[in-house]
Amino acid sequence: MTIRPRRSVLYMPGSNARAIEKARTLAVDAVILDLEDSVAPQSKPAARRQVADAVKAGGFGPREVVVRINGLDTEWWLDDLDAVTHAKPDAILVPKVSSPDQFDDVLERLIAVHSDHEVRVWAMMETPLAMLRADRIAAAALDPEIRLTAFVMGTNDLAKDTRTKIMPGRAAMLPWLMTCMAAARAYGVDIIDGVYNDLGNGSGFAQECAQARDLGFDGKTLIHPNQIDPCNAAFSPAAEEVAQAKKIMAAFDLPENQGKGVVALDGRMVERLHADMARRTVAIAETIAGRG
Repeated sequence: MTIRPRRSVLYMPGSNARAIEKARTLAVDAVILDLEDSVAPQSKPAARRQVADAVKAGGFGPREVVVRINGLDTEWWLDDLDAVTHAKPDAILVPKVSSPDQFDDVLERLIAVHSDHEVRVWAMMETPLAMLRADRIAAAALDPEIRLTAFVMGTNDLAKDTRTKIMPGRAAMLPWLMTCMAAARAYGVDIIDGVYNDLGNGSGFAQECAQARDLGFDGKTLIHPNQIDPCNAAFSPAAEEVAQAKKIMAAFDLPENQGKGVVALDGRMVERLHADMARRTVAIAETIAGRG
């Protein structure tokens, strides 16, 4: 089983050459080179060229390289897509996806510019309509041509548009987080939590990482390199979790248990679904360990 960890996903401004260079050295699972919110309108053409050149130059090692283009309702997104798709990032992140129909526009352009099919599509889930249509948006992943691989929660934009306050524990945000979670899992889409804004509150960040992990998220988007290590720690399987997973796998691999749906292990009943979960845990742990 090969699984790509997406524990830590760091935004980097596409207009900042030093930040992009630094991204090649950070212990992050993925970098999002941003052409949208972090780039001023007058700087967008230069940032676009810089990001395309950086992706083409490579050097990011095992890090997944994602480019966030400008919204489909802007004058910039077509040029963004044309420039960066030829550089072959791992994925294009489409902001403010509110309808599955928007994927058709992206796909049409990807086909027009003869994009490599290995370039995947990620979707920002950050509008009220996206919350109401999360299942329909996630269902687009059933069409392999759409290339939908991951949801990224845009909790700041969602809070703005709904006039919701982001408080410790995120009580008001939880229904939307879990709506998107259920939709993503129903259609085999990974899902990454939104950013944590208070860079000076390390304990608050750790608590939100733990919350996102317990809610089932694959990882969290980050706004500063200082957030990488605690984020990776939160979303990495603990040693005892990996050891228990290996015990479960070994139990079901015994010849006498090959056809069983349930086995006894350490005084409790374990179902085959737990073996499937265990294999995923071990695969992630092994991939992380292989990166050193």
